[in-house]
Amino acid sequence: MPAYRVNWLLWSALLVAGSSWSCQKKDAEVAAKPVVYKGPMAETNNVLTLLSDSAKLQIRLTAPLEQTFETGDQIYPKGVKVSFYGEGGKTVINTLEGKYAKYDKAKNFYVVRGDVKVANQVKQQKMNTEELFYDRVKATIYTKPETKVRVETLTEVLTGNGLTATQDFSRYSILHPTGVFTVNQAPPAQ
Repeated sequence: MPAYRVNWLLWSALLVAGSSWSCQKKDAEVAAKPVVYKGPMAETNNVLTLLSDSAKLQIRLTAPLEQTFETGDQIYPKGVKVSFYGEGGKTVINTLEGKYAKYDKAKNFYVVRGDVKVANQVKQQKMNTEELFYDRVKATIYTKPETKVRVETLTEVLTGNGLTATQDFSRYSILHPTGVFTVNQAPPAQ
């Protein structure tokens, strides 16, 4: 066998051995780093959650999809609707809905985003915004001061930035009002 052929075979063997050792080293480095899963631990379709006190319904939450994480936090990526019930637990006083929601278990706190609507059934008033916070502990709903809000009552349309309200939307305050518009009632047909 010619000498150049032997050298070529020797170099080829060393190259294969070196690259094999290099691959093993990279495989060992990859295996040493643990992979941490950060996704949901459970997914539930067509969710219905009922919260009561003294066997009286207080809150009813429905959602097409709920994702629960290891921390207990929950995400509602396809929207959520929350109904708040009155004293006896039989009459809906207020509803809150949005296209996305996130629940922080440690704070007992919701963030609702995307075409957020609040409607007080008793007072017949509505509120629209793009992002809203619901604090279950304090029983309040509010927005950031710069968030645009629109409140519609039987007689007025109020616009502005920022809102704080009771969870049943019976009392509210627009932080920076920008407009009040009186709604004229149509005269009765004769």
